Amino acid sequence: MENERTVRDLGTLTGPVLVFGGIYSNLPALEKLRELAQLWGIGRENIICTGDVVGYCGDPDAVARMMEQWGVSTIAGNVEIQMREGLDECGCSFAEGSRCDALSQEWYPFAQLNTSPEALAWMGTLPAHLCFRYAGREVLVVHGSWHETAEYVFASTPDTVLQRNFTDAGAAVILAGHCGLPFARELNGRHWLNAGVIGMPANDGTTRVWCLLLDDAGGFSGKYRSFTYDHFRAAARMRTQGLPEAYALTLETGIWDNMDILPEAERQSQGQPITLDPMSVSP
Repeated sequence: MENERTVRDLGTLTGPVLVFGGIYSNLPALEKLRELAQLWGIGRENIICTGDVVGYCGDPDAVARMMEQWGVSTIAGNVEIQMREGLDECGCSFAEGSRCDALSQEWYPFAQLNTSPEALAWMGTLPAHLCFRYAGREVLVVHGSWHETAEYVFASTPDTVLQRNFTDAGAAVILAGHCGLPFARELNGRHWLNAGVIGMPANDGTTRVWCLLLDDAGGFSGKYRSFTYDHFRAAARMRTQGLPEAYALTLETGIWDNMDILPEAERQSQGQPITLDPMSVSP
């Protein structure tokens, strides 16, 4: 999937910023995050979504319409791009014939059939990227990478890939999504921060999901936050809708059905609860 490189400039942001992505049609998870944002006192002007609003779970239209109503800054993930263009596959870059590819042939048509024209029109307004200034740093928001919406970048991805993105995009900080796992990487004074996703657990054997809170008090810093929600309700909704049992079980067990997309280092971490330290970006 070629990246159109449309960039929406949010200007300069100040105060705490909430970053999340990968809702994957999981309505209970989105409802819980909205509650947390209110509890943390973060207004919608300081909330950023890295895309893949729609995906594996049972409420694609309700989630898309809630995101439109909430009005937070959102980029188009590969799923939104494929759906708004009326294409017949999810664009996730799954290997043909893989387990993920087979399962996508169940959940993606469901999402297409159960997303309203109004929600599709909203998806059509979403940019490929966002940029903003924060604590003296230029920040870019991507889905997969600057070069490719559906490119998988992980904690173990070679430095050369990250460096090419930083150089070509001209950003000091890149906020990303798509891969499903939260992580932070520093490379030559530049930072790649993946907030993780809220629609599926992070393959760590827990039902927690992840987001990232940025803070500009005293500099540029961030803290990864995990939270739980009514995952049983989300799984029950999937089963009622006849969606893949494999993904409903993932919501309940915290273990991915397969690791088709994962590099070896991430495969070795399956079932190990994730711990992420607070991070800071030097001036």
